[in-house]
Amino acid sequence: MDDAMRQVCESAAARQVSLLPAAEETATTPCVDKWSLNLQRDFNTGRNGAVVYNTYQAYLKSVSTTLVDHLADAHKRNYTLGIKLVRGAYLGSEPRHVIWDTIEDTHSAYDSITAALLKREYSGLLKPAHGVEAAFPEVNVVLATHNAMSVRKAQALRSEQARQNKPRVPLAYAQLQGMADEVSCELLQAGKASVLDDQVVDVPRAFKLTTWGSMTECLNYLLRRAAENKDAAARTRESNAAMGAEIRRRATALIGLV
Repeated sequence: MDDAMRQVCESAAARQVSLLPAAEETATTPCVDKWSLNLQRDFNTGRNGAVVYNTYQAYLKSVSTTLVDHLADAHKRNYTLGIKLVRGAYLGSEPRHVIWDTIEDTHSAYDSITAALLKREYSGLLKPAHGVEAAFPEVNVVLATHNAMSVRKAQALRSEQARQNKPRVPLAYAQLQGMADEVSCELLQAGKASVLDDQVVDVPRAFKLTTWGSMTECLNYLLRRAAENKDAAARTRESNAAMGAEIRRRATALIGLV
């Protein structure tokens, strides 16, 4: 299995694409973490940045401790840490005590960690063990979230960094195909606005995740997406408002052309 995984990584590195293994439940995630870090030590070196990422779930109370340990390892071994930050997908099966008490706590953890990573500094929830000062390694970040507020906060921070001519970490945003499309479109519009209005802002990179293969091959993925979509009703009002605003924008643009 190790030989097979390394062949996949070598192929990805040759094509300058990245691999983003997903996180699992806390019973198995330590094993996934170990695999991902072992591969990062070998493939996330040099100027190409992160070939292999690791996924961190912000709804876990242990997320900051885990991430700090991995940041320290990346600094010690001199490789780029690939970080995919999600909120978490196993709320119904994880032991309740390992997860933050409220959704607001999870939002706060996600945004605090995001800010620290984008600034490349230990701050907020992300602090080195025992308060010891530690150097921050090179990081590549993927913010995989459907939360519009988290995306806007990150983008505002990035644009402020751009205006101040500060260095910015390689960053991408990711959403599932068919979910939070208004968030993805907002990111694309921000990039277009920067060109049209000649503003000094960060031009975001947005990606959509889809599955490929037969129904049988993709069944587990599709079942997970269906289960996660149970909370879609909670986002209906926001999505409807976003679609209404987009319809009005397009109608106004068409009227202006007439």
